[in-house]
Amino acid sequence: MENYFTDNPDIQWHFEHLDLEEIVEALEEGYTQAGHYDDAPASYEDAREGYRAVLEMLGAIAAQEIAPLAAEVDREGAHFEDGKVRYAAGTERALKVLRQAGLMAFTLPRRYGGLNFPGVLYTMATEMISQADASLMNLFGLQDIAETIYEFADEPLKEKYLPLFARGEVTGAMILTEPEAGSDLQSVRLKAVEQPDGTWRLYGVKRFITNGCAEVSLVLARSEEGSVDGRGLSMFLVERCPELVVRRIENKLGIHGSPTCELQFNGVPAVLVGQRRLGLIRYVMSLMNGARVAVAAQAVGIAQAAYEEARKYAEKRVQFRKPIIEFPQVYDMLARMKSEIQAARAITYEASRLMDLRRILERRQESSRDPALRTRAKEVSSWTSVLTPMAKAYASEMAVRAAYDAIQIHGGAGYMREFPVERLWRDARITTIYEGTTQLQVIGALGGILSGALSQYLSLKGERDYRPELARLALLAREAREKLASSVTHLKALNDRDYTDYMSRRLVDMACDCLAVHLLLDQAQRDPARLLVAEKFITDAMPRIRMQAEYVAGNERITIEKRAELI
Repeated sequence: MENYFTDNPDIQWHFEHLDLEEIVEALEEGYTQAGHYDDAPASYEDAREGYRAVLEMLGAIAAQEIAPLAAEVDREGAHFEDGKVRYAAGTERALKVLRQAGLMAFTLPRRYGGLNFPGVLYTMATEMISQADASLMNLFGLQDIAETIYEFADEPLKEKYLPLFARGEVTGAMILTEPEAGSDLQSVRLKAVEQPDGTWRLYGVKRFITNGCAEVSLVLARSEEGSVDGRGLSMFLVERCPELVVRRIENKLGIHGSPTCELQFNGVPAVLVGQRRLGLIRYVMSLMNGARVAVAAQAVGIAQAAYEEARKYAEKRVQFRKPIIEFPQVYDMLARMKSEIQAARAITYEASRLMDLRRILERRQESSRDPALRTRAKEVSSWTSVLTPMAKAYASEMAVRAAYDAIQIHGGAGYMREFPVERLWRDARITTIYEGTTQLQVIGALGGILSGALSQYLSLKGERDYRPELARLALLAREAREKLASSVTHLKALNDRDYTDYMSRRLVDMACDCLAVHLLLDQAQRDPARLLVAEKFITDAMPRIRMQAEYVAGNERITIEKRAELI
């Protein structure tokens, strides 16, 4: 029987080698929770056994229960009837299975009914769900709403809503985007009006809201009269009610099982979450970090599905009296797909692990004045801030390439709806757009690259003794670090913000390749069986890194005026 966890050697490898001991010990409060909850582990090994059992169960559900429904869900899509949104029948069945299995609250603490898992394991789960049906991930992946309520809401709100999420009795939505405020969330205009009794009402319109029909949502709204920037925005919790009207759902290219809604707020009752004025600058930024990693995992899952379909087809399809997988052009496409998927998975899981570690270090800081702890927390935070946008940028662009190549390997058959790869390409395309376009991820990553935070992380990964058979790859990794560092130095020496912005996509693409080179090299150092994929990726990546470095260094003569002429 198929299982997206046990059948995937790369996910298995990550599960066995992820450095989670410090994270798990903190989550389990030194394993004292075992004295209060029957399902709490008494040791790290005990925790790992529990994690494996849950991920194996989810892998089986994804492969055997959800994946067979994906084509039907894509054809039927979500419905909008009589002012109400209805999921496709297959989506309803899939959600029921996940609820019955108790898989709707991966990271919530046990006292609210959650599994109390590290976020990186939830990222693994998100990838597997996405491999089965990318549109379902947009419902399963909104567990981040409950996580945000846990992080920032007061205890009464937690007690009221988190058990509902844990039991799967409600779904969530993050309601941010507006017709005139897409990526520019500082321009949000939805109005929050405080009532004489201290309650709040919301007025205005939101658009492109994933699962906007949710029972419980977090809404970004302008609470400060006369404000025009992010400091006037607060976060509110709302329930589905008559005052919250779904105007329509969008007719989309892909992810048809996930309804994307336009919403009208006609005095919707709302509850303030956390403090006023921190809605964007603290709460949504935290929420968006989780969303970036979730979409990166979604992209990896789609790419994995596309690769599996392409490989199976290439093994069976015979042309010129032999399977097409034996043709070098096809074989190299598959090898490149595999190596880039593993690179994206490595970046995504590492970004997710660092998010877990940052959260734990920040909580420790609240009760400690240890300067060493403060330094470490700051360091991990800087790495997390640069790796999360890089994960989303790299994984989403990779998924589009992988799905494109999967169609190409299928030839004309891949263009037909009888084969899954055309759906996978349509589903992949959105990952470069929502939760921040690739261009916005470039902006998000740029500061951490220019500041040296990424270089510090790469140096810690790369400056070590490698086994003799890895000497050539280690030299290439060093060259990659040097090319990136020289590009950063060059841009900083020019002190031309316009030119730096112009080169930012090339710089971030180079940085993503450099990061993947180091992560895959590290894997090969830990496990000789990983050498071949590391060699393939690094050999393919180095010409790209050299080209980007040369381009950054040699094009400052393209002035703003000349750039305008190019378009």
